[in-house]
Formats: sequence, structure tokens, C-alpha cells
Amino acid sequence: METPEYYKHLSLFWTDIIHLMSSKPQALTSIGPMRAFTANSKKISVELIEINEKLFEFNQHLTEYFKQLSDTWGIAQKKVNQKVPEIPQDVEQMEAVKRIWIDIFDNDFTELFDSEKFGNNYGKLVSKELELTKHWNNIINVILQSANLPSKEEIDEVYKEIHSLKKRVSKLELELKKEKSKNAK
Repeated sequence: METPEYYKHLSLFWTDIIHLMSSKPQALTSIGPMRAFTANSKKISVELIEINEKLFEFNQHLTEYFKQLSDTWGIAQKKVNQKVPEIPQDVEQMEAVKRIWIDIFDNDFTELFDSEKFGNNYGKLVSKELELTKHWNNIINVILQSANLPSKEEIDEVYKEIHSLKKRVSKLELELKKEKSKNAK
């Protein structure tokens, strides 16, 4: 068994033990929100284990992303150094160096960003980031549920409804003002 799998199984074992202990009435955590939180601790532990796996993959793709950027920068800078004079002597030479630098960097980074290798890695990087966000949201929802609080989605729904009601009230107030000014004439 590989080391990460061993720790995953070990973590799940201990969360099962805590879950079993919390389901007993005599457990210390059997009062109020802590009982609900402890009952849901296995869900949180599983999410944390999955977060660690996704974080490892995310870091691999992030490292590759910065390696690609760094390698491209180094190659482009070498090309610039080969094409420009050692020390620009006047304003014209400095402008020429600037144009050369911009052209080379523009071309090299455009090639990088258009490459399939960069696109694949960047897509996986964003995908892992979204998976991490999903796991964090799941943990937050478990904690909110344990504390008997509304979830983020429920709060967002309430905000949408309040916004809709504000718009309707503003529209009705405007119509009422128009009606009053019409009746006053």
C-alpha cells in the first residue's frame, strides 16, 4: 500500500471511531451544535483528504505553469541579448532595443500560450482549482449545517429575492409618482 493511501485509510479509521463515539449519548460532544458537528466530522475529514489529493495535483500543474513561463522568459531574454548592442548609446538605440524586446517577447509568449502543452496544463490547473473550491464549499456547508445556519446557496437565494423585491418596489414607486403627477395636473 502506498504511503498516501495508508494515511487516507488511517484518517478514515479515526474519523469512524470519532463518529461512533459521538453517536453515543454519554459522549462529551453530544450537546447542541457540537453533536451535529461531530456527527458530520467524517464528511469533513473525507473532504479534507480529497482536498489534499487535489492540492498535490494542483501544485504539480502550478509548478509546470511557472516553469513554462520561466523557460520562455529565459529563452526570449537570450534572443534579445544576442540581437542588441551591449550598452545603448543614445535614445534611438534604446528605442530599437525596446522594440526588439517587445517583438521577441510577444512572439515567444504568443507561441507558448498557443501551444497544446501549455493549454493542457493550464486547463488542468484551472480544473483542479475549481475542484478545490468545490471541496471547501462542501466543508463550509457541513459546518453551517452543523451550526443550524443557512448554506451559502440559501443565502444567495435570499439576496436574489431581496434584489428582485427592491426592483419591483422601485418600479411601483416610480409608477405611483407618475400617477400622482398625472392626477395633480
